[in-house]
Amino acid sequence: MTPGARIQAAVELVGAITSGRQAADDVVGGYFRSHRFAGVKDRGAISEHIYAVLRHLAAIDWWIARVGGTPTPRLRVFAALLLAEAWRAEAVIAACDGDRFRPSPPTRDEEAVIAALEGKTIEHPEMPSAVRANIPAWLEPRLRALFGDGLNAEMAALNGAAPLDLRVNRLKSSRADARAALAAEGVEATPTPFAPTGLRVRARIPLASLASFKSGTVEVQDEGSQLAALLARAEPGMRVVDFCAGAGGKTLALAAEMKNKGHLVACDTSEHRLTRSAQRLRRAGVSNVERKALSTERDKWVKRHAGGFDRVFVDAPCSGTGTWRRNPDAKWRLTEQDLEELTALQARILASAARLVKPGGRLVYATCSLLPEENDRQVGAFLSTHAEFTVVPVPAIWREAFGTDCPEPQDLLHLTPARHGTDGFFVAVLHRRAAAAEAEAA
Repeated sequence: MTPGARIQAAVELVGAITSGRQAADDVVGGYFRSHRFAGVKDRGAISEHIYAVLRHLAAIDWWIARVGGTPTPRLRVFAALLLAEAWRAEAVIAACDGDRFRPSPPTRDEEAVIAALEGKTIEHPEMPSAVRANIPAWLEPRLRALFGDGLNAEMAALNGAAPLDLRVNRLKSSRADARAALAAEGVEATPTPFAPTGLRVRARIPLASLASFKSGTVEVQDEGSQLAALLARAEPGMRVVDFCAGAGGKTLALAAEMKNKGHLVACDTSEHRLTRSAQRLRRAGVSNVERKALSTERDKWVKRHAGGFDRVFVDAPCSGTGTWRRNPDAKWRLTEQDLEELTALQARILASAARLVKPGGRLVYATCSLLPEENDRQVGAFLSTHAEFTVVPVPAIWREAFGTDCPEPQDLLHLTPARHGTDGFFVAVLHRRAAAAEAEAA
């Protein structure tokens, strides 16, 4: 593909992503599946153009307005080329000659914007703080209250590209052996700093074609997510529930820690997502998982199995603010109403899932969110109405699980890209008192 054809593809895809509710990865993946003539370098260049827009959308729109333009998919891509990828104006214009598959020539107004943006950098001292941080204006006060003077550093880390983290499947391999197997396939991987199951890859790799992946030796999973599953301390022979299992990422991690011994139930209200997990479970060699589709978070199955599980893991639906490195488009789709609806849903899920925990068992609540409404405040509200549960300090579990000091001293774990190199993640571990009176039939 020519540079112009790559730009045209990026324009079309940016338009589709910013005008709809579908995730960028799904839109881009669908395009590449239907345009198989696009080679590896083409896909890389198109993706770079798209994600330059999505990562810097607030700044790009601010610049376009500053020089008298109106944001459109074309101008956003042109601006990203100039501001984020350091293209020259003449190169942008030359790529848009209207030939087959290439953009039509810039209009006079577009040319004026292109000329005005040449040589500029993505940041400007007059930008509002939310624009400089590249976050929605309504979220800026919340995140400022959370991070204070560290906001810009945290958002810069969250706005960067994430590495590829792999979880080694301990049912099939050790981390050292998996690393050697990847090296034999030409993939350089380094151990993650915290999770003993993690390997980190910095380069782009054809993961799906690797023998290590096809054999189930490794799975894609951010280190923060791996840590959340490991902190559940699911052990062989236990009865465990993954209450919001989705496509099964943490189910796989829990099963590996259980060494395929005991009973692990993967629940979700999406039967389709549970069905998708079947292939991953087979590939990983997991044999102790039962998949259970629920009608709602208060499905009758929960009442029938109340008090029957040693561990109940709740990876709750959330805003995903901690995953913006991987999903920068998600920040622009999130609304205040979405957040209100999510926090209400989380409270219902947590209250219902808690019924499954037996006396002496543990409830693990996790999100890939940075926001206190979904994390500390959610746990605090739950504890205020569930006196039979108490917090188990994460540093104590960390020391027991990993033999090292926890990087954060608080009882509840908060991970961020800037401080820990992981996605933003939150974990709370709650213990149900063994002497608690049972009232599950109520």
